[in-house]
Amino acid sequence: MNVAKMIILSSLVATASLSAATLNQNVLSKIDIGADYRFSVDSLGYKMASGNEYKNNALLTNRLWLMLGYTEDKHLSFHSKIVYNKVFGQPVVSNVAFDGFDWFGSTTNTDNQVRIKEAYIDYKDDKLFGVNIGWDFGVGRRPTTYNKLLSFRDDEAASSPLGHIVSAEFDGGHLGFNLEKQIGIKGFRVKLAAGRGLSSIDSSISPTPVASSGENINMFAINVVTYANKNLHTELQVLRATNLVDITNAGFDNTGTFNAANYDPTLKTVGDISLASYMAMYNISSLKDTKVFASLALSQTDPSSGETMLGSADKKVGTSIWIGTQFPSLISSKGKWGVEYNHGSKYFRPFTYSEDTTVGSKLATRGDAYEIYFTEPLYKGLSCQLRTTYIDYKYSGSNGFFGSQTGTPMALSTLSSAMYASSDLADSVADSAYDFRAYLRYRF
Repeated sequence: MNVAKMIILSSLVATASLSAATLNQNVLSKIDIGADYRFSVDSLGYKMASGNEYKNNALLTNRLWLMLGYTEDKHLSFHSKIVYNKVFGQPVVSNVAFDGFDWFGSTTNTDNQVRIKEAYIDYKDDKLFGVNIGWDFGVGRRPTTYNKLLSFRDDEAASSPLGHIVSAEFDGGHLGFNLEKQIGIKGFRVKLAAGRGLSSIDSSISPTPVASSGENINMFAINVVTYANKNLHTELQVLRATNLVDITNAGFDNTGTFNAANYDPTLKTVGDISLASYMAMYNISSLKDTKVFASLALSQTDPSSGETMLGSADKKVGTSIWIGTQFPSLISSKGKWGVEYNHGSKYFRPFTYSEDTTVGSKLATRGDAYEIYFTEPLYKGLSCQLRTTYIDYKYSGSNGFFGSQTGTPMALSTLSSAMYASSDLADSVADSAYDFRAYLRYRF
């Protein structure tokens, strides 16, 4: 090989190496990697309608989130989150029939499973068909659990749904439009969303792999930010969910006695539901960005022909109110403290199965729920929280499904009466619940 060829070859190798290094640096600059580990201790208890009490004075849990994202440019991005949520040691659980259910499997801690919590793409642009309208589109397993208002106490950046009626894992997509300039209202935005909560299909090893075998659960929603500036945020969400389910038979007879031979956890379709929520949040700048909020939510069942929902063949309306405040810590410059209260009526039924409350969703409460929390930073990325939640139920079925087997609202006064007090049914319904939580959390 002559000198000229050696020089040319060396130049090509050097150029290729430089290009690869530049390419790798460009790719790496677009990758976003993060982790979030939380160690929690919960002291919790339940008083049942029967008068019996069940407790766990020291529930120890690990929660790990691993995040990976990639930003192609100002328009296109990808996001994912892997979850591992478990109790300390080998769990020995008496009943895990629905612990891995897709709507809330990533928040349960009884099966030692790694799950995909989020995996989605987003696209956004400032122009729509040449018109100056900001818009965005996304599809995948969406972030729909730590939602607006609920995110305050969980010390999370809020996802877009309203937490009063939605906190559940969600596969679907959205199309949003920023219409402030066109409407003339500060922060005005409209977002349309649709997704699937259950796919009813045949087994992959059946004669007809993944063919439709029943009704799918579908959800359609619209969110409207009616006003938003640095101090005031108001927003409305309305949704419709179709072909909702309940188990076939809970196993209880008319006297409240449980018969295992009658128990049938097979899911069956019972009807549709409509939900709506309107919230207002105000940031008080003069009080070091203290936040106060109020939210109203409504639900209405729509039973299928021949079926019942929440114990009735008629449409039933439920309501809920939720108020709270978050204010600066009294012992540090970056801590956040908060107090919240919510009340739900007899027939209220939201989609809040993934709410991060160990004793069950406080926002689904048919009764009253009280909460106070103290979140404090300790070091770079390291924080802690103390939180107390107390729930006083007035009706049963707060954390059930949508039919009459698990969702029927029976008055606690009836269940604790002489007729039912010693029954299996009374011993399966909580009259009240509490949870004292302390956690240590590290994020990067």
